[in-house]
Amino acid sequence: MQRKLAAGLKPGLTSCHTEFVGGYVVEGQVPAREVRRLLAERPEAVGLTVPDMPLGSPGMEADKTEPYDILLVHWNGSPQIYARYP
Repeated sequence: MQRKLAAGLKPGLTSCHTEFVGGYVVEGQVPAREVRRLLAERPEAVGLTVPDMPLGSPGMEADKTEPYDILLVHWNGSPQIYARYP
């Protein structure tokens, strides 16, 4: 958890996996399409997160799915919806 907090994520915005890609934090089950978009757009931000582990997100495929948001985390720690799935 310390690594997540040090990277700029606040409690409630974390998940199971933390990666660093192109200077950004990618937390949780973020679809590759959104990571590519992030790297193309290069917003001023900490990175992307999918809090928790929603059914239907990458790696959490199941017969049942639930809608979920990919959040862009700003440097002040505030999240903004970056994309919605499905």
